[in-house]
Amino acid sequence: MLTGRCRGDTGSVLNYANQLTILRIIFAPCFVLLIIYGHARLATFLFILAGVTDALDGLLARKLKQKTPLGSILDPIADKILITTAFVTLTIPSLPLALHIPVMLTFLAILRDLFIALIALIIHLQTGSSKFPPSFLGKCTTAIQLLVVGICMLGNFVAGLDKLFAVVAYAAILVTVLSGLHYLFRSVKVMLSYRRPGIENGETRHQDS
Repeated sequence: MLTGRCRGDTGSVLNYANQLTILRIIFAPCFVLLIIYGHARLATFLFILAGVTDALDGLLARKLKQKTPLGSILDPIADKILITTAFVTLTIPSLPLALHIPVMLTFLAILRDLFIALIALIIHLQTGSSKFPPSFLGKCTTAIQLLVVGICMLGNFVAGLDKLFAVVAYAAILVTVLSGLHYLFRSVKVMLSYRRPGIENGETRHQDS
């Protein structure tokens, strides 16, 4: 009954695309539990399945015209919850894993996300704009973070990935830092572009008076 109402309904909150997004959020605590209880294979499968749902929800939203304001908010949140949860869990040294994500990388990744959220909030308060699309570096950061998680999980089944994992992890640290600095640069440009017209108008009014 629920899915019947969702078919082709762009205004429905729980359409197919949004259901997959919500499912991806539910996968996050399941991933943690599987890792904690030593089910690395199942956790790897679940993470891959989450990646599949990520591709599917976007495809369904476009093909079935099911794009909604809720979906545009939930989709990046779901991705961030899953990646952050995976990073934090795979960093814990006491867990029985062949490879662990470096603490520095996890710290920088979380710090960058908080920093970007703060920047977006400041821009919204200063300009009223709620649009802050991801940059190319931001997309690269997400991609390399997913690669870090993937190699970390594969290390439980494939031997000899230590050196490759170290290279990818250091590359992720570099891209994460560069991405954070780029977002800062972009935010300054956005706020200056909004302030300039106001300043110029103020100066003109002062001269006219």
